[in-house]
Amino acid sequence: MKLTTVAVLVGLLWPVCASAAEVSSETSECIECHRTINSGMVSDWEKSRHARVTMQEALQRSSLERRVSAQQVPKGLGNVAIGCAECHTMSPAQHPDTFEHAGYHVHVVVTPKDCSVCHPTEVKEYGQNLMSHAHKNLNGNPVYKNLADTVNGIQVFENMQTTLQAPDAKTAAESCNYCHGTVVEVKGFKRRQTVMDEMTFPVLAGWPNQGVGRINPDGSVGSCAACHTRHAFSIEMARNPHTCSECHKGPDVPAYPVYTVSKHGNIYSSLGKEWDFEVVPWTVGRDFTAPTCATCHVSLLVNTEGEVVAERTHQMNNRLPWRIFGLIYAHPHPKSPDTTIMKNKAGLPLPTELTGEPASDFVIGTKEQAERRHTMQKVCLSCHSYGWVDGQWERFENTIQTANEMTLTATQIMVTAWEKGVAKGLAQNDSIFNEAIEKKWMDQWLFYGNSTRFASAMAGADYGVFANGRWRLAKNVQELLDLLELKLQVVKEEGQKD
Repeated sequence: MKLTTVAVLVGLLWPVCASAAEVSSETSECIECHRTINSGMVSDWEKSRHARVTMQEALQRSSLERRVSAQQVPKGLGNVAIGCAECHTMSPAQHPDTFEHAGYHVHVVVTPKDCSVCHPTEVKEYGQNLMSHAHKNLNGNPVYKNLADTVNGIQVFENMQTTLQAPDAKTAAESCNYCHGTVVEVKGFKRRQTVMDEMTFPVLAGWPNQGVGRINPDGSVGSCAACHTRHAFSIEMARNPHTCSECHKGPDVPAYPVYTVSKHGNIYSSLGKEWDFEVVPWTVGRDFTAPTCATCHVSLLVNTEGEVVAERTHQMNNRLPWRIFGLIYAHPHPKSPDTTIMKNKAGLPLPTELTGEPASDFVIGTKEQAERRHTMQKVCLSCHSYGWVDGQWERFENTIQTANEMTLTATQIMVTAWEKGVAKGLAQNDSIFNEAIEKKWMDQWLFYGNSTRFASAMAGADYGVFANGRWRLAKNVQELLDLLELKLQVVKEEGQKD
């Protein structure tokens, strides 16, 4: 081999070799087997910061540069990389999925409790986030659960009507619970033949899943891998809007499609390849020139003078004065991440009345809204003038009001249908989502109202007009009214026949 070729290879390989941290003997044994069996998994980890930086080194960083929130080195983690054994053999007695594996007590599901050893603040903040309660908030609310069941259940046609059968667990797991999270339970242990001889493994119900509100076998909630995908656990990935698009893409929560057509999304698509998504802290104007989802909701931001613009947070809602995916109306953000505790004056488990007024005992007040608005606007002001930011927010909050008003019109039509007996609702002990007119009413707030508000919030204007926005709101109201009149006419004609 030529000397010049050797020099080039050494130059390419040296940064990787020089930055690799010492690996524990336990992790070395894991890698020895799994490099062949799960080469992709091992390769991801070897490229990760976990493989390159020890906790001792991490704690030597300045407060702004630090990526861990532990104040001291956890026992046994000081001078070794955070590898397979460090995560998968931690606190084995706390994990019901722990099993004997190659001489070690290993658990499959690495949970926020495990991550909290090095990242306690992040895990605590995430626990105050709506995302961490996403499974319970969906499945523990009879209204939302009924909505999910009408989407996922099997409809059987017989005697000129359909009967809804409840969805099976596998369907629910790959539908709503893909993002909201499943309940992962140990159902026993099973011996299986592997390339390394016969071994015993736990049998996990609700697995695989990395939903944001997953209920883990150790009782913890959430999955850090929803955003920091294993086994690289990359901050770059978590800052990239494509990661958020996994769960925020559909017409019910259209954040990603709105972002892609916005001016910010255009800048990201055009120039994002030049940005530094890895550096901490993240400097506005130097490391990136337009926001991604993480910029506005999560990341530690500084200006070019090193002054903090926004603190890092894993409580995604503490920059949010409004909850704009309307259920049924947009409303001030809930006080508690557990929204199953909400009750409106009518006794329904909703954050608003059917007429739109917030259930004030369960949502933040105007003072807290103002504080959160100020926090978010500081991010906006990093690139925009006060006049621009004030004008954007005035339009956005006007859109909240007008979209809610259009939802109110649709709801008034729907309530009239229930009251006049041409649709069955709660008064008849029936689902409010299983008839054509009810599904059209649901379209008004779950799809069209949400899209209109997201388009306003994220400056993706055209998406809020004809794509799924104001045109749809107006068209759907007329179709709802026409359907109500048709149903009333049918009832009238049948009465005349009698």
